[in-house]
Amino acid sequence: MPPPGLAIRGPRSLLRQIREAMASGGPAQARLNMVVRIIAGSMVAEVCSIYLRRATNDLELFATEGLNPQAVHSTTLKPGEGLVGEIMRLGRPLNLSDAPNNPHFSYRPETGEDPFHAFLGVPLLRGGRTIGVLVVQNRTERVYSDEEVEDLQIIAMVLAEMVAGGELVDEDELKTVELAPHKPERLKGAKFADGLAYGRAVLHEAPVAPSQLLSDDVPAEEQRLGKAVTALQVQLDQMLDGQHGLVGASYEVLETYRMFAHDRGWNRSLEEAVSSGLTAEAAVERVRSEHRARLGQARDPYLRERLHDLEDLNDRLLRHLSGEGATARILPDDAILIARNLGPADLLEYDRTKLKGLLLEEGSSASHAAIVARALDIPCVGRLVGLRDRLSEGDPVIVDAETGEAYLRPRADVIEAVGARMQVRALRRAEFALLRNTPARTRDGAKISLLMNAGLAVDLDILNETGAEGIGLFRTEFQFMVAEELPRLEAQTQLYKRVMEAAEGRPVTFRTLDLGGDKVLPYLEAEREDNPALGWRAVRMGLDRPALLRLQLRALIAASGGQELRVMFPLVASVEEFRAARALVDHEIAWAQRRGRTAPGLLRVGAMIEAPSLIWHLDALLPLTDFVSVGTNDLMQYLFAADRGNPRVADRYDPLSPPALRVMKSIQDACQESGTPVSVCGEMAGRPLEAFALMALGFDQLSMPPAGIGPVKAMVLSSDREAARRAVTNLLKGSAGSVRNEIETLARKLSVSI
Repeated sequence: MPPPGLAIRGPRSLLRQIREAMASGGPAQARLNMVVRIIAGSMVAEVCSIYLRRATNDLELFATEGLNPQAVHSTTLKPGEGLVGEIMRLGRPLNLSDAPNNPHFSYRPETGEDPFHAFLGVPLLRGGRTIGVLVVQNRTERVYSDEEVEDLQIIAMVLAEMVAGGELVDEDELKTVELAPHKPERLKGAKFADGLAYGRAVLHEAPVAPSQLLSDDVPAEEQRLGKAVTALQVQLDQMLDGQHGLVGASYEVLETYRMFAHDRGWNRSLEEAVSSGLTAEAAVERVRSEHRARLGQARDPYLRERLHDLEDLNDRLLRHLSGEGATARILPDDAILIARNLGPADLLEYDRTKLKGLLLEEGSSASHAAIVARALDIPCVGRLVGLRDRLSEGDPVIVDAETGEAYLRPRADVIEAVGARMQVRALRRAEFALLRNTPARTRDGAKISLLMNAGLAVDLDILNETGAEGIGLFRTEFQFMVAEELPRLEAQTQLYKRVMEAAEGRPVTFRTLDLGGDKVLPYLEAEREDNPALGWRAVRMGLDRPALLRLQLRALIAASGGQELRVMFPLVASVEEFRAARALVDHEIAWAQRRGRTAPGLLRVGAMIEAPSLIWHLDALLPLTDFVSVGTNDLMQYLFAADRGNPRVADRYDPLSPPALRVMKSIQDACQESGTPVSVCGEMAGRPLEAFALMALGFDQLSMPPAGIGPVKAMVLSSDREAARRAVTNLLKGSAGSVRNEIETLARKLSVSI
């Protein structure tokens, strides 16, 4: 026998011994005792112990070989207490040559572990959670080798699944072992899309659970793994080359996916796990758990985002192994989608009729996933720290996007209370539906035009239901983001025709492509930018690549068919940019006329005011435009120098503060003086309180998500605009911080429905 401390290599042999021990029958505790003896013998360790996590969050010694057997089920440690508690807290291995002298060492006399110096402990990981700790110890001072650490991690993974399957712990004991969260929890986050929903948790691209962990045919598993990895790599390569589209892919991270999919380290980890005796699926799960444990504690946002990329990559590989490939998910009728984050197209791959709510660990209210959620009228709460690790597939969940909270496995009384609130909301919706055909006029007779923001085909189906007077902002980039390659002229023309036909004579304002920044297309080459929000995006990209913008303008002109055509350019930062963009429109009109094509019956070209630079140059810009639209989402983030997509700073400003409201008033005053029609099309326009303030400042054209039209119309009908104007104007004089509370108090005093 090798000297103590040198492991007998070959975890495959050890796993086979464990499997045979399981087949021998007998009480669960006896099997667990046999397992620690087998591990100790194979690792040539004088101690092997298994600690499991109780529902109280304490770690309890469940079995040991080498320590005092009387300590079993008596010794407990809290998270962070002792070396075992530290492993649980960190979720990663701990390898020490002289454990008793480590500052985290906690002496427990009942265990009799005084003589042992060498210590190696690894977490039992399941679903990214530490459910226990596996420890080996020796008297001699030494550091265990990387191979020994690797072997023990493989064993720990298998043990975690055996514990969860009831093979190593009695049924009664299993009820109190914290395999997965089971208590009711309430998480506080941020409201991204208004609403309430109750349903069952569906993990975004949840992994296919391995049905078998151990393999007797290593070459066959290596071949399966190799084929699946190759298929995944080819799929991602084709995606980026524009030859094959995967519905719902997160386009923002496709390049990162491809990098990881071809990464030698990732592939080597998978291959080593399979060669140790695991099935290909179990190898993926083991590598996933390692990544979660290593990167899940990281504070660096970049590292945490890479974990999100790796999670998705592992899930896709599991699908290839199962033969599902890119098969669409089948949802329950009351699905609540759970994800760390989503790209703008990810949400579109799910059945809208069954998707009732969305919960995210990350993101912001101005992220594109949130914008799509609002467009689809799906309640969404984000910034829920640790969400996915607190949920299992199928858990009951409440999305409270009124308060920005999530209830996991809620109590019956909470479900009942939320159900009552949902009934109230349904009644309000019914009231809004009755207002659908009522003109939006204030009590003192001011006419307010309420328009709808759109960008998805599904938006067109609900245009009539909302009572909107038209489409104030049609985001044309969504067609490009969900396509497998650059949409051709005919495809663009057909979409724009459909939009105009659905409008049935009502005005439609098409915003030209707002790409770049965080909206990256897989088939367009883009350089990595340090600050993409201020980088090569929107009209800048169109002017630098005029063929792309001209193709879109040509499609819009062709789609107009002699009707009115309204086109506006996003993120115009200078008068010169607007002149150049307007010249491209004139060029395409002339091109169509030379060929005898039908020109628009009336052409109106506008600019979006999103860059603060335009605010002080409106006297030069407005005479060149037919209309302008204020994009408050970007304008506010630039005005306050706070990235709206960064959770740390997105809430550092309030659009209902004197600086923001004064800027809005200066824009409205300039437009009124020059006779230029102006609208507000940012998210601010779709919230009743903010819309009340905008109306008081003089804006009479608001464009918003479909769900906002009913509440904003109810606000308009209950308002006296002149009284609101006088009061809000006074609030802007000398106020230091946000005036949100004051405006809300004013609205209630005036009996305004907010």
